[in-house]
Amino acid sequence: MEFDLITMGRIGVDLYPLTTGVSLAEAETFGKFLGGSPANVAVAAARLGRRTAVISRTGADPFGGYLRAELRGFGVDDRWVGEVAGLPTPITFCEIYPPDSFPLYFYRQPKAPDLEIGAEEVDLAAVRAARVFWMTGTGLSEEPSRAATLAALAARGRVGTTVFDLDWRPTLWREKPGPYYERALSGATVAVGNLEECEIATGRSEPWEAARALIASGVELAVVKRGPEGVLAVHRDGTVAEVPPVPVEVVNGLGAGDAFGGALVHGLLAGWPLAEVLRYANAAGAIVASRLACSSAMPFAYEVEGVLGRAGGV
Repeated sequence: MEFDLITMGRIGVDLYPLTTGVSLAEAETFGKFLGGSPANVAVAAARLGRRTAVISRTGADPFGGYLRAELRGFGVDDRWVGEVAGLPTPITFCEIYPPDSFPLYFYRQPKAPDLEIGAEEVDLAAVRAARVFWMTGTGLSEEPSRAATLAALAARGRVGTTVFDLDWRPTLWREKPGPYYERALSGATVAVGNLEECEIATGRSEPWEAARALIASGVELAVVKRGPEGVLAVHRDGTVAEVPPVPVEVVNGLGAGDAFGGALVHGLLAGWPLAEVLRYANAAGAIVASRLACSSAMPFAYEVEGVLGRAGGV
């Protein structure tokens, strides 16, 4: 069956203090949530009515079962989320200091199961058939996930929309990412990242220069997230869009980028003008930033449309 979106890569359990502004040492109660950027992007798109699936792996433990149940509960197909015996399902803790400090602590040792995805177990026909395929930088950080991700990109053959979420997590890398990012960019049609991630991918930190460098690397569309300065998108055909952020009282900035990603996919599939796509994605991200959780905070279409209405329309 053809999916609107298949994402591939990181999945895990997020544990957030239920009280903001306290350290992990001080926190006494935590909320448990589905986590991992590719999983959250799939949830975000599913909330907007898209048929989505995730390619990943968990530990053969209760947390792994929890994640698959959460995916199904959000309407995300989990058929390609397998188990790896002997490796625990990853856990990520976060400290929440609004409006702009959200330290993450990854527990992915001795190795995260989602890095054990083998090329031979990826349903390349399904990846090829999906309207959008979404992969991440973290998926390139270790073998065999790296080879599996590159095999999926090769299977796509730049057909349809293939998104490279630059997703730079320095603590998860042992090698220099440059050569692997370069290979992935040559197989993608869309690149999405914040300024730090764009600099890792291109060596350029100025937004316009980074966008042009991403286009030169082979993608058709470069989306540069500039935080309080909004979003810049440049298309190979010369189309440019700059959209300011949606003002919001930030509770937890984590997950906002994943909501942006799911809404970006939704808008691209709908064929909207580029500026309209960005405004919609910004609104989705703002909604999640105003909430504590990530996956369960992903907005439905009526919520995004409500924010856009209050902001003066799309």
